[in-house]
Amino acid sequence: MIRTPLRIGFIGTGRISDLHAAGYLGNPAARITALCDTNVERARSRARAWGLDDAMVTDDPAALLSRNDVDLVEILLPHHLHCPVALAAINAGKIVSLQKPMCLTLEEADRLVEAAEAHDRPVRVFENILFDQPVMVADTLVREGAIGRPLAIRMKSNPGKGQGAWEVPSEATAWRQNRDLSGGGPLIFDDGHHKFSLAWHYMGEPEEVHAFIGRTLHRDGSLLDAPSIVSMRFDEQRIGSFEVVYSPDLEIETRQYPQDDRIEITGSSGVIWINRGHGSIGNQPSVQCFRNGELDSSHEACSQWEESFIRATRHFLDCLQEGRAPALTARNARSVLRFALAAEESARIGRAVRYTDV
Repeated sequence: MIRTPLRIGFIGTGRISDLHAAGYLGNPAARITALCDTNVERARSRARAWGLDDAMVTDDPAALLSRNDVDLVEILLPHHLHCPVALAAINAGKIVSLQKPMCLTLEEADRLVEAAEAHDRPVRVFENILFDQPVMVADTLVREGAIGRPLAIRMKSNPGKGQGAWEVPSEATAWRQNRDLSGGGPLIFDDGHHKFSLAWHYMGEPEEVHAFIGRTLHRDGSLLDAPSIVSMRFDEQRIGSFEVVYSPDLEIETRQYPQDDRIEITGSSGVIWINRGHGSIGNQPSVQCFRNGELDSSHEACSQWEESFIRATRHFLDCLQEGRAPALTARNARSVLRFALAAEESARIGRAVRYTDV
């Protein structure tokens, strides 16, 4: 049985840590006891903002991992650090929650899967899109057979601008521009993890992937991997696609990233549309379903992106108490990583690649 409350340590306290902390703060099942960041003042600032007067603050991950008052570690670091720090956390005997993508290569992923499956404590790779309420509503409809067997999934990410958007620190943008640190582009390899997780969730692993990945200058001077499209063939009857377009003058309602996400799941007898993700454009229902010859628009759902982080974390805490596997195990996350790597390889060589050849 997992002890309650779980004592939580954060390694990495950048911009996204606010959303990860939200699932623990005020939750009787958990207590944040330690924060680690190379920028100690940033970690102290987070501790003050989260009301953690007695939390330990350090710039040394090893110091945090050595503490007896840390049961679970949230690892929120640049991608190239995921594998070594996660392995260190496993070796220290901690429960591990690792930010996506799990690592940069399948070789690293294999090391993590082996270590995680030999570990006597749970390891999850964090994925919140499966807990975004519009996605959860759509998932219920699919499981109830509202559209029959899913035959195709079409996903679109549309970054733009937003008056209510976060100010992303320049250092966070900088490391994402370095492929040795990030593993790929910010929209296909990084944010694409969410869409590839959905494709994996509904369709399983593809047989073939074909991608075009473009380059566009963002208004802040950084490069985006857009316009891009990733096509997937799962078998002879089922397909998928992920499209990214940067619209610099498109105003998007948001409280985090200025990006709209739209998803369409086509089944053998109906269609589901998910109309909101990070942000939203227009006032259309968050979920629509066409079935039995009619458009059913009554599936309203909370579409606040931060709520998906809270639900994802609380689901993991429930899994720990009940002895269930998390939504995205290390082995599951390896499959999702393979989607992104297949897309990058296809774009590099200019032709479709067999998923199993990646």
